[in-house]
Amino acid sequence: MKDTTLGPSACEWMGVLYRTILSSADTNGAISIIDCVSPAGSGPPRHIHHDADETFVVLSGDTEFWLEGETHMRGPGEAIFIPKGKEHNFRVLSTTPARHLTILGPGGFEAFFHKMAADALQIPQDMTVIKEIAQHHHLTFTGPPLAPELTEKLT
Repeated sequence: MKDTTLGPSACEWMGVLYRTILSSADTNGAISIIDCVSPAGSGPPRHIHHDADETFVVLSGDTEFWLEGETHMRGPGEAIFIPKGKEHNFRVLSTTPARHLTILGPGGFEAFFHKMAADALQIPQDMTVIKEIAQHHHLTFTGPPLAPELTEKLT
């Protein structure tokens, strides 16, 4: 169920708070900026944005990014650029929530999070429906989330 107390630019999906601070509508489609607060240990399944470059700016917490087979650790004040068409995901390593800005160009992907929250879809239970909706947002899921075991093997 959508939490209307968050305001029209924010939603919560699977424990992650997404607040759009600059929408595609604000930039004539050029970019969107989403302020995200993710719980400890959380992260999306591996995926590809086919139409948008994505930049993450970590504001708090430590995050492990996986980009086409390479692992990158980022902490507060650090960023990572994910070119469109590149397989990636991330996982919050901190024991507390992490906050980051997600900047997508072109914009529009913020609508995906709002749709997921509005429909109260869950991973992995609703993956068939989520994948169908993702296609409309030029997104393909390609694998599982990062598991703690991966980080342990890499260190």
